[in-house]
Amino acid sequence: MNITAFLNYLNKTRGWAIDADYYGYIETWRQWWQGSVPKVHTRAAEYANGTKKRPIASLRMPKRVCEDWANLLLNDRTTFQIKDADTASYLLGDDEQQVGGLLRELHFWRNANALVEQAYWSGTGAFVLSAENLTVVKGKAVPGPDTRLKLDYDPASCILPLRVERGIVTEAAFVSEYMMEGKPAVYLQTHTGNETRRTIRNEWFRVTDGVSGAPVFEALQAPPGTAESITVEGSPPWFALFSPAAVKNLDGGTGLGMSVFAEALAEAQGIDLAFDNYREDIRLGHKKIFYSADICRKVVDQEGVEHSIPPDDDVQSQFVTLPQKEGSLDQSSEYHEYNPDLRVDSNHKAVQDMLNLFSFKCGLGCHRYNFELGNVTIAAEYNGSRQDLVASANKNQIPIEGALVGIVRAILWAAKNLQGAAVDPETPISVDWDDSYITDAETRMSQMRDDALSGLLPRYKYLSARYGVSEEDARKLAQEAADENKQPELSFGGGGG
Repeated sequence: MNITAFLNYLNKTRGWAIDADYYGYIETWRQWWQGSVPKVHTRAAEYANGTKKRPIASLRMPKRVCEDWANLLLNDRTTFQIKDADTASYLLGDDEQQVGGLLRELHFWRNANALVEQAYWSGTGAFVLSAENLTVVKGKAVPGPDTRLKLDYDPASCILPLRVERGIVTEAAFVSEYMMEGKPAVYLQTHTGNETRRTIRNEWFRVTDGVSGAPVFEALQAPPGTAESITVEGSPPWFALFSPAAVKNLDGGTGLGMSVFAEALAEAQGIDLAFDNYREDIRLGHKKIFYSADICRKVVDQEGVEHSIPPDDDVQSQFVTLPQKEGSLDQSSEYHEYNPDLRVDSNHKAVQDMLNLFSFKCGLGCHRYNFELGNVTIAAEYNGSRQDLVASANKNQIPIEGALVGIVRAILWAAKNLQGAAVDPETPISVDWDDSYITDAETRMSQMRDDALSGLLPRYKYLSARYGVSEEDARKLAQEAADENKQPELSFGGGGG
């Protein structure tokens, strides 16, 4: 979708002044995330029939670094702590692993992890709440038995901030590609208002090609059964945004953040140049043999052009006679063998150096990606720059926690006021983070075991973490072990009086 053209259309028709140029940065980051930047990942080469362009090999590290940040910050060990028991059961289910409830129906954890990756390449991510089969009376949303809550997960390229107060986006629009009757369209959802009264508006636009080739947008009627606009009162925002924690040093894009690798594009290019050189050395490093034309078989093609066929390319492998060189013994032989140097060590060091720089610039520490002796060393196996990772991770948890708590409160408000669910939207909510980027799993289990043996931690807590069972099952296991290990009572002397 040409987001710049659509923004220009909205700015013209709505009187908005959204900075369309900033979305050019976002498009560049998307290209790096995909691993193919037109002006970077091509190289001109001279061939016999002219100049051609060839693609430069890419390790696609910008995508990998976004995946790693997503796995560090929001993974299967991230949990909510919700004080009200009924609310927790409705949202998370009754399992200790929090894999049930409404969040399971929304496929929340998988999509939230993917959204962190999207936010880290694009600069911003958004959780957007919506409702299907909503009962609307005179434009106002009211409780109904068929209401179903849904969540969308949008990167910065789909987010249009409309009102920003003290750095917080309080009103926004969200745009996405759509298909209507087999033809391309654009869907625009606008959230305006405040905590007293909020309006959510749905719009669709047909996309066609203009005379100049630029896209033309035309407003469409809402699909049957879809409300064009709804109003809710006393609701928190139905969206929550977050960005990488680094302060943006780019002009424009008010309300939006910047990619986690925005300051590391030179290093990303260096990685790909080093890797491409490594690959080219291998590709060009096979043995080469130069033959004298005297020992080549001559053939003439249909056009009368003579070709020399070297022995290696000929079916014949045994020769009765060979032409002899005339002259002294130091005359060059009929063939010469050449074995190019692959420069493995130099290429490996170049790739590793650029990986270290890129990892450092992206906040993952200097040795996140370390390839030595056929092994991959990751954060849990080095100490030199782990503190950089810990500091960056703790800093990046703050905006994500705010977005998680914000969207959960919006979900709970909608569940209570639109579905009639027995939940408390104001109950205390917090997020428990996985800290395995500080200590690896085995070290953590060993520490928990020592704490359990010394009495600092209940043994069932250790069993639950070690074997992945619920705390209730872990209590039973601990009790069974205690019963089996219980020593029989001893008595001394006779039993007489």
